[in-house]
Amino acid sequence: MFEAKRLHPAAIIFNLIKTVREFLFAIILGFITFRDESLVYFGLIVGVLLIVFIAGSVLTWYRFTYRIEDDELRIEYGVFIRKKRFISKNRIQSIDLTSGVIHRIFNLTKVQIETAGTGMDAEASLSAVKLPEGEALREELKSRGAEPAEDEESADESVEKTNPSATISFKRLFIAGTTSGSIGVVMALAATAFSQVEQFIPERFYESTMQWVIGLGVVILAVMAILFFLLLWLLGIAGTIIKYGKFTITRNEHELFITRGLLEKKQLTIPLRRIQAVGIQESIIRQPLGYVTVFAEIAGGSLAKGEDFSSILFPIMKRDEVDDFLETFLPDYAGAGDEFAPLPKRARKFYLMRSSLLFLFITAAVAIFFPAFIWAPLILLIGTLILGWMRHRDGGFQLEGKRLTIRHRVLGRNTIMMYHKRIQAFEKKQHKLQKLQDLATMRLSIIGTMGTGTHFTVKDMEETDADELSDWYSRRSQGS
Repeated sequence: MFEAKRLHPAAIIFNLIKTVREFLFAIILGFITFRDESLVYFGLIVGVLLIVFIAGSVLTWYRFTYRIEDDELRIEYGVFIRKKRFISKNRIQSIDLTSGVIHRIFNLTKVQIETAGTGMDAEASLSAVKLPEGEALREELKSRGAEPAEDEESADESVEKTNPSATISFKRLFIAGTTSGSIGVVMALAATAFSQVEQFIPERFYESTMQWVIGLGVVILAVMAILFFLLLWLLGIAGTIIKYGKFTITRNEHELFITRGLLEKKQLTIPLRRIQAVGIQESIIRQPLGYVTVFAEIAGGSLAKGEDFSSILFPIMKRDEVDDFLETFLPDYAGAGDEFAPLPKRARKFYLMRSSLLFLFITAAVAIFFPAFIWAPLILLIGTLILGWMRHRDGGFQLEGKRLTIRHRVLGRNTIMMYHKRIQAFEKKQHKLQKLQDLATMRLSIIGTMGTGTHFTVKDMEETDADELSDWYSRRSQGS
């Protein structure tokens, strides 16, 4: 691949879409400002801008070339100022292929290359190359850039040479969509869209529609509301199925390879040496049903790659299937038991106080000024007290040799497994009330997305337990 190549001409479309997206807010603002007067002039300005955008997209595509030479990916780009970027194979951490709808029409893919210093975006991105060429490029760049770290455990010996893989069934995918809680996100998007569209609706039509809705009666409005929420729920399910459809995870010698997506097909590569921790997430909806999500905290990488800043290793599975899954794909993290050192009972009051204090003040204020509506904040207060009780009940830790497992809850319950050598910092904190109760808060830090820290906290644990973990962490300097 010594000969410099250009991207597929479809890259012009992607460049144009990216440019229009960057100026979209200004265009909408201009339309709102000039929609009553001078709309013709605004249309002319938009037409001129569109011509400029198209010309710029063509020039950007023409001036962008890439090639592999001397174990480096060499990219040259820039219309007026020529820039060159050389990326050594040995610096490359992962290479991901993404195929959106337009990509799949032309049998193309987007190649994203990440290094240890990757920030908000990928180190390099080839927006449109032929799929076979993208796969060949990935194999060529991985040929010398995926050597295992010297301190990597010998767990590879226990992994089958046949590259084990696992896929998600449609039934599990449907359950994942049903219990994802994405209806809240869809509702927020729908409310935002309606608030923006509302100003374009003629005032007379809007008022007549609202009068018609009000005249329907309480029963019909309730039925319409139920149907509306059902529609949003179905949209949430469809979104999950589209996002994680055909999900497959495969273990290679030194990496995990994940493919997913129905409309936009993603192929993600996760080097094993970059995994800092493995987590099990049990949402407040899925936990009673016995379903969990398995994820990994990855060092470095770009924000665009993450799923809430973590990489999903499997969207949904039964809780009792997790150990077999980890034994197959990440043997070092398998075998964690359910016996955790719990938080002391005297810490429960702090959890109850933190979760309910705000709603306690709100309830008192409503009781004074709006006593007829006291039931609403009371329900919320009871809910926060239950949540505080659950947070205390689920908090704890488990120490097994060089592996530490902690468990905590925000809304859902999270179990995080990490090794001694992956922990970058350990902090023990105490406020005055904790000192009086012989309690302490432990905070652990690992390398996370963009190379910044990802932190895990267990509050109000026994002070002696915090000291024990502090001693365990400090022994890393002794090679333990």
